[in-house]
Amino acid sequence: MPSVKIENVSRHFGAVIAVKNISLDIPDGSFVSLLGPSGCGKTTTLRMIAGLEQNSTGRIAIGDRIVSDADRGQFIPPEWRNAGMVFQSYAIWPHMTVFDNVAYPLRVRKLKADVVREKTMSALRTIEMENYASRPATALSGGQQQRVAIARAIAFEPSVLLLDEPLSNLDAKLREQMRLELRGLQRKLGVTAIYVTHDQEEAMAMSDLIVVMRDGNILQIGDPESVYFRPANTQVAAFCGSPNMLEATVVQNATEDGKQFIEVEAEGWRGWGEAAAPMTKGARVAAVIRPEALKIVDGGEAGRGIRLSGRVEQNIFHGFRRTLIVKVGNHNVTLDIESNRRIEPGSEVRLQIDADRTWILPAAPVAAAAAA
Repeated sequence: MPSVKIENVSRHFGAVIAVKNISLDIPDGSFVSLLGPSGCGKTTTLRMIAGLEQNSTGRIAIGDRIVSDADRGQFIPPEWRNAGMVFQSYAIWPHMTVFDNVAYPLRVRKLKADVVREKTMSALRTIEMENYASRPATALSGGQQQRVAIARAIAFEPSVLLLDEPLSNLDAKLREQMRLELRGLQRKLGVTAIYVTHDQEEAMAMSDLIVVMRDGNILQIGDPESVYFRPANTQVAAFCGSPNMLEATVVQNATEDGKQFIEVEAEGWRGWGEAAAPMTKGARVAAVIRPEALKIVDGGEAGRGIRLSGRVEQNIFHGFRRTLIVKVGNHNVTLDIESNRRIEPGSEVRLQIDADRTWILPAAPVAAAAAA
Protein backbone atom coordinates (compact mmCIF):
# COMPACT_ATOMS: atom_id res chain seq x y z
CA MET A 1 0.00 0.00 0.00
CA PRO A 2 1.32 3.49 -0.80
CA SER A 3 2.36 5.54 2.20
CA VAL A 4 0.84 8.60 0.54
CA LYS A 5 -1.71 8.48 -2.25
CA ILE A 6 -2.83 11.51 -4.25
CA GLU A 7 -5.77 11.04 -6.62
CA ASN A 8 -6.86 13.66 -9.17
CA VAL A 9 -5.86 16.52 -6.88
CA SER A 10 -6.06 20.17 -7.91
CA ARG A 11 -5.65 23.44 -6.05
CA HIS A 12 -7.40 26.60 -7.23
CA PHE A 13 -6.62 30.11 -6.03
CA GLY A 14 -9.44 32.02 -7.66
CA ALA A 15 -8.88 31.86 -11.41
CA VAL A 16 -5.34 30.52 -10.93
CA ILE A 17 -4.89 26.74 -10.91
CA ALA A 18 -1.67 26.05 -9.01
CA VAL A 19 -1.91 22.25 -9.20
CA LYS A 20 -3.78 20.57 -12.05
CA ASN A 21 -5.45 17.22 -11.42
CA ILE A 22 -2.33 15.26 -10.40
CA SER A 23 -2.14 11.66 -9.19
CA LEU A 24 0.79 10.12 -7.35
CA ASP A 25 1.51 6.99 -5.29
CA ILE A 26 4.41 7.35 -2.85
CA PRO A 27 5.74 4.00 -1.57
CA ASP A 28 6.11 3.39 2.14
CA GLY A 29 9.61 4.18 3.45
CA SER A 30 10.75 5.90 0.26
CA PHE A 31 12.45 9.27 -0.25
CA VAL A 32 10.58 11.15 -2.99
CA SER A 33 11.52 14.58 -4.34
CA LEU A 34 9.10 17.00 -5.97
CA LEU A 35 11.39 18.77 -8.42
CA GLY A 36 10.66 21.80 -10.55
CA PRO A 37 11.14 25.54 -11.03
CA SER A 38 9.52 28.20 -8.86
CA GLY A 39 5.77 28.32 -9.35
CA CYS A 40 5.43 24.75 -10.64
CA GLY A 41 3.10 23.63 -7.81
CA LYS A 42 5.51 21.49 -5.78
CA THR A 43 5.21 23.41 -2.48
CA THR A 44 1.43 23.68 -2.88
CA THR A 45 1.32 19.90 -3.31
CA LEU A 46 3.37 19.41 -0.15
CA ARG A 47 1.17 21.81 1.80
CA MET A 48 -1.96 19.94 0.68
CA ILE A 49 -0.48 16.69 2.00
CA ALA A 50 0.33 18.46 5.28
CA GLY A 51 -3.17 19.97 5.50
CA LEU A 52 -1.89 23.55 5.35
CA GLU A 53 -3.78 23.96 2.05
CA GLN A 54 -7.10 22.34 1.18
CA ASN A 55 -7.30 20.59 -2.18
CA SER A 56 -10.00 21.89 -4.52
CA THR A 57 -10.56 18.50 -6.19
CA GLY A 58 -9.58 14.90 -5.58
CA ARG A 59 -8.47 13.15 -2.43
CA ILE A 60 -5.34 12.51 -0.38
CA ALA A 61 -4.60 9.50 1.82
CA ILE A 62 -1.77 8.93 4.29
CA GLY A 63 -1.41 5.21 4.86
CA ASP A 64 -4.88 3.66 4.87
CA ARG A 65 -6.53 6.87 6.10
CA ILE A 66 -8.14 9.44 3.81
CA VAL A 67 -7.13 12.86 5.16
CA SER A 68 -8.83 15.01 2.52
CA ASP A 69 -11.62 14.34 0.03
CA ALA A 70 -12.91 17.41 -1.78
CA ASP A 71 -15.97 15.67 -3.25
CA ARG A 72 -17.17 14.52 0.18
CA GLY A 73 -16.16 17.67 2.03
CA GLN A 74 -13.79 15.68 4.25
CA PHE A 75 -10.77 17.51 5.66
CA ILE A 76 -8.62 16.41 8.60
CA PRO A 77 -6.64 19.29 10.19
CA PRO A 78 -2.81 19.25 10.02
CA GLU A 79 -2.33 18.34 13.70
CA TRP A 80 -4.26 15.07 13.20
CA ARG A 81 -2.49 13.89 10.05
CA ASN A 82 0.64 12.54 11.79
CA ALA A 83 2.85 14.35 9.30
CA GLY A 84 6.07 16.11 10.35
CA MET A 85 6.93 19.30 8.47
CA VAL A 86 10.31 21.01 8.01
CA PHE A 87 10.02 24.48 6.50
CA GLN A 88 12.50 26.40 4.36
CA SER A 89 12.91 28.98 7.13
CA TYR A 90 13.13 26.21 9.82
CA ALA A 91 10.47 28.11 11.86
CA ILE A 92 12.57 27.86 15.04
CA TRP A 93 11.08 29.87 17.92
CA PRO A 94 13.83 32.26 19.09
CA HIS A 95 12.43 32.69 22.61
CA MET A 96 12.64 28.94 23.31
CA THR A 97 15.50 26.61 24.11
CA VAL A 98 16.43 23.75 21.79
CA PHE A 99 14.57 21.33 24.09
CA ASP A 100 11.40 23.43 24.12
CA ASN A 101 11.43 23.83 20.34
CA VAL A 102 11.57 20.07 19.84
CA ALA A 103 9.10 19.36 22.67
CA TYR A 104 6.47 21.79 21.39
CA PRO A 105 4.51 19.44 19.08
CA LEU A 106 4.49 16.79 21.83
CA ARG A 107 3.06 19.24 24.36
CA VAL A 108 0.42 20.35 21.86
CA ARG A 109 -0.66 16.70 21.73
CA LYS A 110 -0.99 16.85 25.54
CA LEU A 111 1.43 14.00 26.25
CA LYS A 112 2.62 13.45 29.79
CA ALA A 113 5.74 15.34 30.87
CA ASP A 114 7.90 12.23 31.21
CA VAL A 115 6.86 11.05 27.73
CA VAL A 116 7.61 14.50 26.30
CA ARG A 117 11.08 14.45 27.83
CA GLU A 118 11.82 10.91 26.65
CA LYS A 119 10.72 11.55 23.06
CA THR A 120 12.40 14.98 22.89
CA MET A 121 15.76 13.69 24.09
CA SER A 122 15.50 10.68 21.80
CA ALA A 123 14.97 12.99 18.80
CA LEU A 124 17.91 15.18 19.87
CA ARG A 125 20.14 12.10 20.25
CA THR A 126 19.13 11.01 16.75
CA ILE A 127 20.48 14.26 15.31
CA GLU A 128 23.45 14.28 17.74
CA MET A 129 22.36 17.45 19.55
CA GLU A 130 21.37 16.17 22.99
CA ASN A 131 24.15 18.31 24.55
CA TYR A 132 22.47 21.44 23.13
CA ALA A 133 19.09 20.84 24.80
CA SER A 134 19.31 23.83 27.16
CA ARG A 135 20.89 26.21 24.65
CA PRO A 136 18.84 29.18 23.40
CA ALA A 137 17.72 28.74 19.81
CA THR A 138 19.31 32.10 18.92
CA ALA A 139 22.75 30.68 19.81
CA LEU A 140 22.66 28.08 17.02
CA SER A 141 24.29 28.11 13.61
CA GLY A 142 22.22 27.64 10.46
CA GLY A 143 23.11 23.96 10.24
CA GLN A 144 22.23 23.41 13.91
CA GLN A 145 18.87 25.17 13.46
CA GLN A 146 18.16 22.90 10.54
CA ARG A 147 18.88 19.85 12.70
CA VAL A 148 16.56 21.15 15.43
CA ALA A 149 13.78 21.65 12.88
CA ILE A 150 14.21 18.04 11.76
CA ALA A 151 14.26 16.80 15.37
CA ARG A 152 11.00 18.66 16.06
CA ALA A 153 9.43 17.06 12.96
CA ILE A 154 10.41 13.49 13.95
CA ALA A 155 9.88 13.73 17.72
CA PHE A 156 6.26 12.50 17.57
CA GLU A 157 7.19 9.65 15.18
CA PRO A 158 5.24 10.82 12.11
CA SER A 159 3.99 8.56 9.35
CA VAL A 160 5.44 10.90 6.75
CA LEU A 161 8.13 13.58 6.85
CA LEU A 162 7.50 16.63 4.64
CA LEU A 163 10.43 18.91 3.79
CA ASP A 164 10.10 22.19 1.91
CA GLU A 165 13.55 23.15 0.55
CA PRO A 166 15.12 22.81 4.03
CA LEU A 167 18.72 23.17 2.82
CA SER A 168 18.38 26.22 0.58
CA ASN A 169 19.55 28.67 3.28
CA LEU A 170 22.83 26.82 3.93
CA ASP A 171 26.15 27.45 2.20
CA ALA A 172 27.21 25.03 -0.52
CA LYS A 173 29.58 22.88 1.58
CA LEU A 174 27.18 22.54 4.52
CA ARG A 175 24.30 21.85 2.16
CA GLU A 176 26.17 18.91 0.66
CA GLN A 177 27.00 17.58 4.13
CA MET A 178 23.40 17.91 5.29
CA ARG A 179 22.12 16.04 2.23
CA LEU A 180 24.06 13.00 3.36
CA GLU A 181 22.96 13.38 6.97
CA LEU A 182 19.31 13.86 6.09
CA ARG A 183 19.24 10.88 3.71
CA GLY A 184 21.02 8.73 6.28
CA LEU A 185 18.54 9.77 8.98
CA GLN A 186 15.56 8.98 6.76
CA ARG A 187 16.93 5.50 6.06
CA LYS A 188 17.66 4.93 9.75
CA LEU A 189 14.13 5.90 10.78
CA GLY A 190 12.46 4.16 7.84
CA VAL A 191 10.04 7.08 7.53
CA THR A 192 8.52 8.12 4.21
CA ALA A 193 9.98 11.48 3.16
CA ILE A 194 8.59 13.92 0.58
CA TYR A 195 11.11 16.59 -0.29
CA VAL A 196 10.51 19.78 -2.28
CA THR A 197 13.47 21.22 -4.20
CA HIS A 198 14.36 23.15 -7.34
CA ASP A 199 17.94 21.81 -7.17
CA GLN A 200 18.35 18.99 -9.69
CA GLU A 201 21.62 17.75 -8.20
CA GLU A 202 20.04 17.60 -4.74
CA ALA A 203 17.10 15.58 -6.04
CA MET A 204 19.38 13.19 -7.96
CA ALA A 205 21.63 12.59 -4.95
CA MET A 206 18.92 11.97 -2.36
CA SER A 207 15.87 10.42 -3.98
CA ASP A 208 14.44 6.98 -4.62
CA LEU A 209 11.91 8.63 -6.92
CA ILE A 210 11.78 12.06 -8.54
CA VAL A 211 8.51 13.74 -9.52
CA VAL A 212 9.26 16.45 -12.09
CA MET A 213 6.63 19.22 -12.11
CA ARG A 214 5.94 22.22 -14.27
CA ASP A 215 2.98 24.61 -14.47
CA GLY A 216 1.02 22.54 -11.94
CA ASN A 217 1.44 19.31 -13.89
CA ILE A 218 3.52 16.18 -13.34
CA LEU A 219 5.82 15.70 -16.33
CA GLN A 220 7.60 12.53 -15.24
CA ILE A 221 7.89 10.14 -12.28
CA GLY A 222 10.96 7.91 -12.12
CA ASP A 223 14.17 6.97 -10.39
CA PRO A 224 17.02 9.52 -10.74
CA GLU A 225 18.83 7.67 -13.53
CA SER A 226 15.67 7.30 -15.63
CA VAL A 227 14.79 10.97 -15.26
CA TYR A 228 18.33 12.07 -16.13
CA PHE A 229 19.21 9.66 -18.94
CA ARG A 230 15.71 8.92 -20.29
CA PRO A 231 13.66 12.12 -19.86
CA ALA A 232 10.02 11.86 -20.91
CA ASN A 233 10.09 15.07 -22.97
CA THR A 234 12.25 18.07 -23.81
CA GLN A 235 10.95 20.04 -20.80
CA VAL A 236 12.26 17.40 -18.38
CA ALA A 237 15.51 17.11 -20.32
CA ALA A 238 16.10 20.87 -20.21
CA PHE A 239 15.41 21.15 -16.49
CA CYS A 240 17.51 18.17 -15.37
CA GLY A 241 21.07 19.23 -16.03
CA SER A 242 22.26 21.34 -18.96
CA PRO A 243 22.08 19.07 -22.01
CA ASN A 244 22.69 19.96 -25.62
CA MET A 245 19.43 19.56 -27.56
CA LEU A 246 20.13 19.49 -31.28
CA GLU A 247 17.20 19.78 -33.66
CA ALA A 248 17.07 17.12 -36.37
CA THR A 249 14.69 15.04 -38.49
CA VAL A 250 14.11 11.28 -38.47
CA VAL A 251 15.76 9.26 -41.27
CA GLN A 252 14.99 5.69 -40.22
CA ASN A 253 14.30 3.33 -37.28
CA ALA A 254 16.15 0.23 -36.14
CA THR A 255 15.80 -2.27 -33.28
CA GLU A 256 18.81 -3.92 -31.67
CA ASP A 257 18.86 -6.14 -28.56
CA GLY A 258 15.38 -4.98 -27.66
CA LYS A 259 16.32 -1.29 -27.84
CA GLN A 260 14.93 1.27 -30.26
CA PHE A 261 17.41 3.37 -32.24
CA ILE A 262 16.65 6.31 -34.52
CA GLU A 263 18.86 7.69 -37.28
CA VAL A 264 18.54 11.46 -37.51
CA GLU A 265 20.07 14.18 -39.64
CA ALA A 266 20.54 17.93 -39.56
CA GLU A 267 22.65 20.40 -41.46
CA GLY A 268 26.26 19.19 -41.38
CA TRP A 269 25.77 15.94 -39.46
CA ARG A 270 23.91 12.63 -39.34
CA GLY A 271 23.87 9.81 -36.79
CA TRP A 272 22.05 7.49 -34.42
CA GLY A 273 20.51 7.79 -30.97
CA GLU A 274 18.31 5.72 -28.69
CA ALA A 275 14.59 6.40 -28.21
CA ALA A 276 11.64 5.09 -26.26
CA ALA A 277 9.65 4.13 -29.37
CA PRO A 278 9.80 4.23 -33.20
CA MET A 279 9.29 7.63 -34.84
CA THR A 280 7.85 8.68 -38.18
CA LYS A 281 10.32 9.35 -40.99
CA GLY A 282 10.72 13.11 -41.45
CA ALA A 283 9.43 13.95 -37.96
CA ARG A 284 11.08 16.81 -36.08
CA VAL A 285 13.06 15.61 -33.07
CA ALA A 286 15.61 16.76 -30.52
CA ALA A 287 18.80 14.80 -29.89
CA VAL A 288 19.53 15.12 -26.17
CA ILE A 289 23.31 14.98 -25.63
CA ARG A 290 24.78 15.35 -22.15
CA PRO A 291 28.05 17.37 -21.97
CA GLU A 292 29.84 14.60 -20.05
CA ALA A 293 28.95 12.00 -22.70
CA LEU A 294 30.68 13.80 -25.59
CA LYS A 295 34.31 12.97 -26.29
CA ILE A 296 36.97 14.49 -28.51
CA VAL A 297 38.30 12.10 -31.17
CA ASP A 298 41.19 12.29 -33.62
CA GLY A 299 39.57 10.60 -36.59
CA GLY A 300 38.68 7.17 -37.90
CA GLU A 301 35.25 5.72 -38.46
CA ALA A 302 32.50 6.33 -35.93
CA GLY A 303 30.36 3.46 -34.73
CA ARG A 304 26.63 3.84 -34.40
CA GLY A 305 26.49 7.29 -32.90
CA ILE A 306 26.86 10.94 -33.86
CA ARG A 307 29.94 12.82 -35.12
CA LEU A 308 30.22 16.61 -34.94
CA SER A 309 32.97 19.03 -36.00
CA GLY A 310 33.49 22.58 -34.83
CA ARG A 311 35.69 25.29 -33.37
CA VAL A 312 36.30 25.85 -29.66
CA GLU A 313 34.82 29.19 -28.63
CA GLN A 314 35.42 29.06 -24.86
CA ASN A 315 37.41 26.99 -22.36
CA ILE A 316 35.99 27.35 -18.83
CA PHE A 317 37.99 25.99 -15.88
CA HIS A 318 35.87 24.70 -12.95
CA GLY A 319 38.62 23.05 -10.91
CA PHE A 320 37.36 19.47 -11.10
CA ARG A 321 36.56 19.75 -14.83
CA ARG A 322 36.75 22.02 -17.87
CA THR A 323 33.78 22.99 -20.02
CA LEU A 324 34.30 23.64 -23.71
CA ILE A 325 31.85 25.62 -25.83
CA VAL A 326 32.21 24.43 -29.41
CA LYS A 327 30.63 26.17 -32.39
CA VAL A 328 29.03 23.47 -34.58
CA GLY A 329 27.31 25.08 -37.56
CA ASN A 330 24.90 27.60 -36.05
CA HIS A 331 24.80 25.88 -32.66
CA ASN A 332 26.93 26.07 -29.54
CA VAL A 333 27.66 22.58 -28.20
CA THR A 334 28.86 22.12 -24.61
CA LEU A 335 31.11 19.29 -23.47
CA ASP A 336 33.00 18.51 -20.27
CA ILE A 337 36.62 17.29 -20.30
CA GLU A 338 39.33 16.56 -17.74
CA SER A 339 40.49 19.64 -15.86
CA ASN A 340 44.16 19.08 -16.76
CA ARG A 341 43.49 18.96 -20.50
CA ARG A 342 44.10 22.26 -22.25
CA ILE A 343 42.42 22.96 -25.58
CA GLU A 344 42.75 26.58 -26.60
CA PRO A 345 39.89 28.64 -28.05
CA GLY A 346 40.10 28.65 -31.83
CA SER A 347 41.10 24.97 -32.03
CA GLU A 348 39.21 22.76 -34.46
CA VAL A 349 37.86 19.60 -32.81
CA ARG A 350 35.90 16.50 -33.74
CA LEU A 351 33.32 15.26 -31.28
CA GLN A 352 31.66 11.89 -30.93
CA ILE A 353 28.91 10.40 -28.82
CA ASP A 354 27.74 6.80 -28.82
CA ALA A 355 24.17 6.02 -29.88
CA ASP A 356 23.20 4.57 -26.49
CA ARG A 357 24.23 7.83 -24.79
CA THR A 358 22.08 10.00 -27.07
CA TRP A 359 18.36 10.21 -26.32
CA ILE A 360 15.98 11.15 -29.12
CA LEU A 361 12.76 12.96 -28.18
CA PRO A 362 9.94 14.48 -30.22
CA ALA A 363 10.67 18.18 -30.65
CA ALA A 364 8.71 20.55 -28.44
CA PRO A 365 5.73 22.15 -30.22
CA VAL A 366 6.64 25.56 -31.60
CA ALA A 367 4.09 27.38 -29.39
CA ALA A 368 5.25 25.57 -26.25
CA ALA A 369 8.89 26.23 -27.06
CA ALA A 370 8.21 29.93 -27.56
CA ALA A 371 6.29 30.15 -24.28
CA ALA A 372 9.11 28.42 -22.41
